[in-house]
Amino acid sequence: MRELDQQKTIDLLNAIMEFELAGVVRYTHYSLMVTGPNRIPIVAFFKAQASESLLHAQQVGEILTGLDGHPTLRIAPMEETFKHTVKDILAESLSHERKALDMYKSLLETVTDASIYLEEFARGMIGQEEMHNLELKKMLRDFS
Repeated sequence: MRELDQQKTIDLLNAIMEFELAGVVRYTHYSLMVTGPNRIPIVAFFKAQASESLLHAQQVGEILTGLDGHPTLRIAPMEETFKHTVKDILAESLSHERKALDMYKSLLETVTDASIYLEEFARGMIGQEEMHNLELKKMLRDFS
């Protein structure tokens, strides 16, 4: 096994934490903006996504402090598009989830053969993000 690049790993984890915290805000906002006949299940979906993003940020923060890192107090920048149709919100969510997937893949590349625990964590998160991508794609199908 090779030595873990601790600083690069800490930097990536902080970027992921910022992104996950932005997800909490994003999905909370979306849950408030949904209207229409399918509002109730879609609001529940976005509230669950917000809760999961918070859990992910907390998990990442625990790993950061375990590596002697300092968890960020920032959140990733977010653009307000002022597009609030269900289709627009789902499309923005898919874009967000794709970026999250890429970030966890970068983490996996950084920790592979250096930390079994971090490899397994990254793989698990990649699996979850892939499922989110699939769900959002399925939700968007009726809009095409």
